[in-house]
Amino acid sequence: MIHVLIERKIADGMETTYEAAAKDTLHQAYHAEGFINGETFYNMQQPNHRYVLSKWRSILDWKRWQSSDARKGTMNKLNPILDGGEKITLLEN
Repeated sequence: MIHVLIERKIADGMETTYEAAAKDTLHQAYHAEGFINGETFYNMQQPNHRYVLSKWRSILDWKRWQSSDARKGTMNKLNPILDGGEKITLLEN
């Protein structure tokens, strides 16, 4: 089992738009093979910094989702409202 931590910085004034797009992305992930669960967080000191922590059965499942057409489609909605790219960290315990 692995965890995937995704860090994103939202462009100023795009918080509401981000919330809707991020919710859609997580909803799509729920249908991906190997997805176990996911949570979203925001940095209390920097509210435009958001985090998604998801749990996957394996790194192969994550990589399959990461390169899927479904994720690419949702990222096409997210990328224009981000201030820079997302940072992805793979974690294992």
